[in-house]
Amino acid sequence: MILTGEAIASRLAEDSDPLVITPQTVDLEKLKQSRSASINLRLGTWFLQLQQTKEARLELPMKDKPSVDEADLTREFYVRFASPFYLHPRAFLLGVTLEWIRLPKDLAAYVIGRSSWGRRGLIIATAAGVHPGFTGCLTLELTNVGEMPIQIRPGLEICQLFLHDTRGEGDKVDQSKLVGYRKPTLSRIKPDAIADKLAIEPSP
Repeated sequence: MILTGEAIASRLAEDSDPLVITPQTVDLEKLKQSRSASINLRLGTWFLQLQQTKEARLELPMKDKPSVDEADLTREFYVRFASPFYLHPRAFLLGVTLEWIRLPKDLAAYVIGRSSWGRRGLIIATAAGVHPGFTGCLTLELTNVGEMPIQIRPGLEICQLFLHDTRGEGDKVDQSKLVGYRKPTLSRIKPDAIADKLAIEPSP
């Protein structure tokens, strides 16, 4: 069940296994009174851009061929709050939320872009889901699919966080490698043993 604005505000005020979103720029009283089922998040100041490399193409990692190192594929840069920058058509980069998130063990989440940006060609995506117990800033995938450069700047409301209850008992926190980051990261694609076996051509 997706949490309403009132339920989100109540969970943010709890002391036991709390939902944490900091800095908290949302007025909780207004959130309670709204008919919203999400909370807006803002764009942070760190970005990661894929750049030209000596590699001819990005290939899937296999058992005997690991993926290319992140440092060889990307360029990290910082943008101040007062400094706008332009995302050009067909450009792609990774951003990060300004807010640090902590999910309790009974809540999961997902992030989508705001329609006001999407209708101007700015597509904002992230991982398919945020697992219970996650802590850290969320990496955002920013793409301009329009025909004109789009001006954006850190601090703007850029996406929506939807929260929902989870079923089943569990006390473990999220153990993925994406936990605890304050900057955007290009996570590694691990070799897939089953895909490797399926790719082996049968003997004639």
